[in-house]
Amino acid sequence: MVESFMPYRMEMGWPVFNFAPMLLNSEPLAADLGLLVLRLYAGITMLWQHGWPKLTGFSERMDHFGDPIGLGSTVSLGLITFAETACALLVALGLWTRVSTLPLIIGMAVAAFMSNGDGPFGQQELPVFYLVAFLAILLAGSGRFSLDRLKFS
Repeated sequence: MVESFMPYRMEMGWPVFNFAPMLLNSEPLAADLGLLVLRLYAGITMLWQHGWPKLTGFSERMDHFGDPIGLGSTVSLGLITFAETACALLVALGLWTRVSTLPLIIGMAVAAFMSNGDGPFGQQELPVFYLVAFLAILLAGSGRFSLDRLKFS
């Protein structure tokens, strides 16, 4: 007979909670917390460190921003700014998560392999890291602690 895990025990009529076993094993809660941490870190750092500076300095950058895919520097800057701000925020919130990762994955692939493709790996390392993080989020989904779960279930 398999005993079910209870996150609490009763002592003198009061529940005493013990969440450590749930957090330290591969229960679904631990996987969902891992997805939450990954989503928050990747989304917020992308927004704060990369998207926000592009958004606030858009007019200064639009004439000399790189054009790796031949759409023009303003369009390229607009697309990557959209990905790094709006999509990164949606990923962090867990809203339309899988769809929101697609522009980020494409943008990071372009940054890593087209814009920095002939440079040393040190220039490619950060875009590849973000690409892998957003690819993992795409494959795993947003997890239990997301607005997707609240809204669509």
